[in-house]
Amino acid sequence: QVQLVESGGGLVQAGGSLRLSCAGSGYTFSTYSMGWFRQAPGKEREFIAAITFNGGRTNYADSVKGRFTISRDNAENTVYVEMNNLKPEDTAVYYCAASKFGSIVIVAANLYDYWGQGTQVTVSS
Repeated sequence: QVQLVESGGGLVQAGGSLRLSCAGSGYTFSTYSMGWFRQAPGKEREFIAAITFNGGRTNYADSVKGRFTISRDNAENTVYVEMNNLKPEDTAVYYCAASKFGSIVIVAANLYDYWGQGTQVTVSS
């Protein structure tokens, strides 16, 4: 069956860095675009970054542009988000997602087909 498994979350001080990973299985990872979302307590799920099937195009939310970098390794069926200069407002559960619209950077959550279970990122001030 399809699985997306995130890892790499944790507790970090403001200004620090984390790299999240998401390993996909059970589908043809290399043909799907991938995205990262986050959800803070009491808030709606928020798009943060997306990448096309071959990594040729990326898109970022304004709130993370210049601080976060999404990338993928199709040989490893893994997508990453490198998060630098983290702020307390980045605290959330982070989810990866896969969309069959592989050549498009997808912002809308409802266009993603598969989701991971999430990993917690906590940034202390």
